[in-house]
Amino acid sequence: MIQRLILFLFLNFGALALGGIFAGQGAVSDWYDLLNKAPWTPPGWVFGFAWTTIMICYSIFMTLAWEKVTNRKKFLLLFVIQWILNVGWNPSFFYMHEVLLGLIVISSLTVLIGYIFFSYQKSLKGLVYYLLPYLIWLCIATSLNGYILAMN
Repeated sequence: MIQRLILFLFLNFGALALGGIFAGQGAVSDWYDLLNKAPWTPPGWVFGFAWTTIMICYSIFMTLAWEKVTNRKKFLLLFVIQWILNVGWNPSFFYMHEVLLGLIVISSLTVLIGYIFFSYQKSLKGLVYYLLPYLIWLCIATSLNGYILAMN
C-alpha cells in the first residue's frame, strides 16, 4: 500500500509540476497581473497550500479506493482523464492565454471530480471525503476563471 501511495503522490505532484512547466511565467506574468481578477481571488501562497493539500488527499483517496473499487479499469480511466485535465489547464490559461478554453478545461475537471465523488459515495462511503478539498477548490478556481472570462 505504501508503494501505491508513493506512486499516486508522484503522479499527482508530477501533474502539478508538468502543468507549471507548461504555464510559462504563470501567475507572475504581466498578462495575468493586468487581468481584472475576482475580488475573492486569494493571495498567491494559498494556491500552493491548496494544491499540496489536494494532491495529498487525492493520493490517499486513490490508494485506499484502489483496493475497494470493483471496476479498476474505469477507475483508472477516470484518474487518467483527471490527470490530463489537471495538466492541461495551466498551458490553456497561462501559456496560450485562452481563458475560455481554460474555463472549459477546469469546468470539465470540476464535473469529473464531482462525478467521482457522487458516483463512488455509496461503494466507498467515507473515503470519498478525501475528494472534498479537490472539489471545493475546483469550484473556487472555476469561479475565478469564469470571472476573468466575463470581466476581461
